[in-house]
Parts: sequence; C-alpha cells; structure tokens
Amino acid sequence: MIHLLAAIVPPVPIDSGSTAWMLTSSALVLLMVPGLALFYGGMVRRKNILTTMMHSYVAMAVIGVQWVTVGYAIAFGQSHGGWFGWSWPAVGLHGITPASMYADKGIPEFVFIMFQGKFAIITPALISGAVAERMKFSSYVVFILLWSTFIYCPLAHWVWATGGWLFNYGVLDYAGGTVVHISAGVSALVLSYMLGPRRDHPEGTLLPNNLVLTLLGAGLLWFGWFGFNAGSAVGIEHPVAGASAGLAFATTQTAAATAALVWMLIEWQHTGKPTSLGMASGIVAGLVAITPAAGHVMPLSAMVIGAVASLVCFYAVRLKSRLGYDDSLDAFGVHGVGGIWGALATGLFAVTPVAGLFAGNAAQFTKQAVGVGVTIAFAALGTWVIAGLVKATMGLRVSEQQERDGLDITIHGERGYHF
Repeated sequence: MIHLLAAIVPPVPIDSGSTAWMLTSSALVLLMVPGLALFYGGMVRRKNILTTMMHSYVAMAVIGVQWVTVGYAIAFGQSHGGWFGWSWPAVGLHGITPASMYADKGIPEFVFIMFQGKFAIITPALISGAVAERMKFSSYVVFILLWSTFIYCPLAHWVWATGGWLFNYGVLDYAGGTVVHISAGVSALVLSYMLGPRRDHPEGTLLPNNLVLTLLGAGLLWFGWFGFNAGSAVGIEHPVAGASAGLAFATTQTAAATAALVWMLIEWQHTGKPTSLGMASGIVAGLVAITPAAGHVMPLSAMVIGAVASLVCFYAVRLKSRLGYDDSLDAFGVHGVGGIWGALATGLFAVTPVAGLFAGNAAQFTKQAVGVGVTIAFAALGTWVIAGLVKATMGLRVSEQQERDGLDITIHGERGYHF
C-alpha cells in the first residue's frame, strides 16, 4: 500500500489550475488535427477527399504511438551535448509514474507529455498539404514516422528542451514557429519537388470539392490554436505562466483577425472578389506567424505580425507556379513562409523575456535569424535524405492510373461522396 501511494501521490503539490488548463489545451490541440483534415479535405477534388483527410488522421495513430515509445525520450529526455535527448525511464514512459511532476511547473509529467505529443502529431500532418492527390499512402506513413523521429524530435530538443543548444543560445520560439511551421513548411517544399506536380497541373481545372468543409476546418484550427499557443505557457517559469498564457491568448486572437481581414482586402483588390478560401488562408497565415511570438509580444505588434503574414503568404502562394513546384494546398506558402516571418518578427517585437531589435536589441534578432537558418537547413536536408530513402525502397508516387481514378477508391476502396 505504501508503494502504491508513492506512485500516485506527487512529492510536491499539484497546481490544479495549471493542470486543468494544460489538460484542456491538450484536447484543443488534438482537435486541430480533425480541423486540419477538414481544411485540407475541402480543397482537393472530390475523388481524393478521404485520402487527404486520412493523412491527418493517420498521424494521430502513427505519431501517437511513436511519441510514447521513443519520441518523448528524444525530444525531452536528458540532453546529450544539446543535440538530442535520451532517458531510459522515458522510453515507453515505463519509468514515469502518476506522481512524476514536470520540472517546477506544478503539473504531472504525463500531462506535459500528452500536450507536447499533440504538437508532434500535427506537425507531419501539415506536410501532407503539399503532397495531396499523388503520394502513396504507405510511403506517407513510413515517411512521417521517420521524419518525426529524426527531424521533429531532435529539433524540438534543440529549441524547447532544457539543455538544447538553440535553447541555450537564446532562440525564442513560444509555441512552434521553428519547430512546427518552418520545419513542416520547408519539408513540404522539398517533398513537393521530389514528387513532381500532379498529372494535370497546372493545365487542369483543380476545383475544391467543398469549401464549406475548408471554412469549418479553419474555424476549428482557430479555436484549437488557443490551446496551441496559450497552453505553451507551461514552458515559462511557473510564477508568470498565467500572465504569459493570457498574453498569448490575446495576441493569437489579434493576429488571426488582422491577417484574415488583410488577406480579404488584398484579394478583393487583386481579383475583385473576397473569397471564402482567401479568408480561411488568411486566418491560418496569421495563426502561423504569431505562434513563435505569442507570449513575447504585445497585441499591437501582433496586429503588424498578422498583417504582414497575409501580405507575404499571399504573394508566396502566387509565386509557386512561376517557380515550378506543385505545393497542392500551400503548406510551404502559408506555414513555411508564415513561420519564417513570425520567427524573425519575434526578434523585432519581443518585449519579454528579452527585448527585440526595435528596442535596440540586435542580438536577439540575430539569434532568431540563426534559429530560422538552422531549421531550414536541417529540415530540408533531412527531408531529402528520408524521402530519398523511401523513394528508393517503396516509391513515393501513385501510378498514373491511380491518380486519374482518384486515391479514395484506388487506395482505400471508398468514396467520400456517392452521387
């Protein structure tokens, strides 16, 4: 009985408020994955909606298992030279008990593990937007498993874990500008080049099958992003975590609203029509850009970050045809470009825990630029190696006949719509 109590009763008091918020935030971030499935699924053609949504859902299964077995150990285990983590008790979580607490944050370690695990799930799912309608499902499953293990987890350790070399260097990434969005966006760009364009792109008419789903997905992403950003206050020193979460909540809302408005106005000016797809794209661009800065900047700065995010992402999306790559659903144009801008903007506008360049601190902007450069190089090279290995052993692309008939029926034996 004594041993049982020791495994259940924590040695230090649990902060019930922080724990409740982290549990809620974890659920909100997981909700973003079905939101992403709807967001992406509505933009592809009718014959590919199920396989596109499955790219997000299968990440919940594959990475959900990978994170518990080895992912958490690599990302947040004991640091080895600042390059990767590894703690034997964290493998399979076999050495972590209900009484284990995460650092001095007042929350059980299991709660922190599950919160971070949701980030690990959604990041490779973001990549799927660049390969929609033409990548083999089996190859995608193997790719995200390898990518998460050898790209995402080490990068998370570098930036977020105590002892990580970019963490020690002073790179600020509140909730994943580098770890999540730049890494996924750059990897999406590399993978889209390696796959090549869709068979009928850009000549064919690639009309979205259901923009209602895309708008619904954008709404769920916006809703879940409050957990994504404000929940990341757990990484801040415990006495100011609540204040930091409140700031992150406010800046997340402000940046997303501003970006949605600016994208709509830019598109209205260019095409004469404000579209629902443009509104959804603006929402996500603003959310992406504010992610690394959420708890470090003030709301007026968040408005600038959101506005510029829509501007740069709008033109990045329009440039892809000129540059000859088929980023099907603009994973790089929105997540990659938006993440790069957001990480650099953190170095411009940060007020806490250090000031940025506009307060005279050029050193912080330099650190942000280093973090961006390292993330781009690591994600690009790692993706090229991993995708090359998968291509050589399994192949990356479906057959021309499968692509013509649609992946829903040829790979999954199902149809999203029966009419």
